[in-house]
Amino acid sequence: MAAIFSYIGAYLSRFEFTLPAGVENPFWIGMSIFLPLKIGAYRIFGMHRVMSRMVGVFDLYQLVLANMCASTLAGLLTIIVVGRAFPRSIYFLDAALCILATAIVQLSPRLYWEVLAPARRASNCSKSILIYGAGVAGCMLAKELSCSGDQVYGRAVGFLDDDKSKHGSSICGLPVLGAGKNAGAIVAKLACKGKLVSEIVIAMPSATAREMRAAVNFCRQAGVPFRTLPGLSELLNGKIRRQLRDVSLNDLLGREPVCIDETWIRQTIAGQSVLVTGGCGSIGSELCRQVARFGPAKLVILDQAESEMYMLRLELQRQYPDLCLATEIGDIVRAQRVKKVIFGHAISVVFHAAAYKHVPLMEENIAEAVENNVIGTYNVAHWASRAGVKKFVLISTDKAVNPTSVMGITKRVAELIVSAMPLDGSSRRGAFLSVRFGNVLGSSGSVIPIFQRQIAAGGPVTVTHPDMRRYFMSISEAAQLVLQASSMGQGSEVFVLEMGEPVRILDLAKNMIRLTGLIPGEDIEIKFTGLRPGEKLFEELRYNHEQTLPTPHNKISRFQSEPSNALYLARWLAHLRSFIEEGTAETLKKHLLLLVPEYRGPATAVSRSTSSPFTVEVANA
Repeated sequence: MAAIFSYIGAYLSRFEFTLPAGVENPFWIGMSIFLPLKIGAYRIFGMHRVMSRMVGVFDLYQLVLANMCASTLAGLLTIIVVGRAFPRSIYFLDAALCILATAIVQLSPRLYWEVLAPARRASNCSKSILIYGAGVAGCMLAKELSCSGDQVYGRAVGFLDDDKSKHGSSICGLPVLGAGKNAGAIVAKLACKGKLVSEIVIAMPSATAREMRAAVNFCRQAGVPFRTLPGLSELLNGKIRRQLRDVSLNDLLGREPVCIDETWIRQTIAGQSVLVTGGCGSIGSELCRQVARFGPAKLVILDQAESEMYMLRLELQRQYPDLCLATEIGDIVRAQRVKKVIFGHAISVVFHAAAYKHVPLMEENIAEAVENNVIGTYNVAHWASRAGVKKFVLISTDKAVNPTSVMGITKRVAELIVSAMPLDGSSRRGAFLSVRFGNVLGSSGSVIPIFQRQIAAGGPVTVTHPDMRRYFMSISEAAQLVLQASSMGQGSEVFVLEMGEPVRILDLAKNMIRLTGLIPGEDIEIKFTGLRPGEKLFEELRYNHEQTLPTPHNKISRFQSEPSNALYLARWLAHLRSFIEEGTAETLKKHLLLLVPEYRGPATAVSRSTSSPFTVEVANA
């Protein structure tokens, strides 16, 4: 219709709305040429498939290009058929009018839904929203709110932005009212105009931790509830307005997401029989979820936790109905049980996440910590080696570096055992490696759930020392690091994720209190309790004697040192078993110190001053 009216309009404009005699024949011949060519051009350029509510600049470019091509071709054909009898001005008038008419047709629905309809809805909407961040994400959110028609979310009334060059300008039809630090004054000013701001949405998906903390502080000072817009990866899950969420600790800690090379990981996992020990724990269960994505021939989960195993199996079966899944209840300390699982399922890749990890508890239960973390690791690594697995990955910790706790020294011994496999003197067939990382946000028993319970109870929030610092990463990042390391490792290496600067636990506690809308020290008391047994103020990521090697991933470091003597380790382990059954805690510590002289625990002086039976045997040998 636009093509017809533009052609007729061009003729009427040319002859001042009166067609003189003698132009009827060129008029009809020209119409028979122009209309089919334009309709054909529109179809070739796909203009009939454009969704009018989503028309953008590229669609308008296509529209102009289609009209110009059609008009040019129609003009050439008309010159050949009609000749000079056809008015030359019609070519230009028709092209201009046709571009204008088709643009109006395409833009009208968007004009209605983005300008007229929101204006009518806004008059009936009592909720007003300020958008913190006048960038691309903020503009997208403003458009979504204006077009949604859902009064629950309210209407956007303006932007806050810390870029002074944007102040006073208009973006997406909304004013940029000022900087975030002026949020309180801006909210009060809008209230005087009858626009009560019910919420501030922080639309800065790429903000650093420092910027996010500042934004949260400004919003809290304004006395208005606030939420944040997720990052791009989260936005892919659905509409923006449906994805608004509360500001989380991940936002404030500034953990930039680690991008993994899925091609390498898929080559390691796809078509393999994969075992995850400790698969019901925080790290183990996330490993199971991510391994399932890469199409293993079979996923085998080994854990003692019956109820957690049942729930995890239901979850994986629901999300991955085609996954070949086997759930095995068992203890890694039982060597024959471990052997049966590994050989029974023809395991080719092992992720060993089973371990006791709570530092204070392991100080009080040394024999159990050694048996599970050392003997259990040896059982899994030994039978994995005997089965000829391609990859064995130990989940270790930064507490294994210059350890001051029983948990840390047992994990360091586990690293040494894995790096020296096999201990029976046979040749190695697979890659045995370790992955070291710091505290995991939200894992069971970690500091964050403890702080959350303390805040919910009204305090106090307990911090052991004002200067204590820890490295943090998310559960998802930890699992991704393990998978990426499994694709890189050649054997006897330790992989460490680049975790940025360590976080002060006191700052973490204060941020968590602020996120609940309370004031640290006033609404919630912070109490210092002193260092617990085995704890140290600062964690480390590597030993001085470990050689740093390059990796294909800029966020992952690889450390390597000389593997321990396999025969020495085998004899050391044989004595360790007898010490677990018969010896005291001090005897165990003395024996552990033979492998990890860097240990700086409370019994170091006693351990160095007394020899163990194994020391005497080695000296005589």
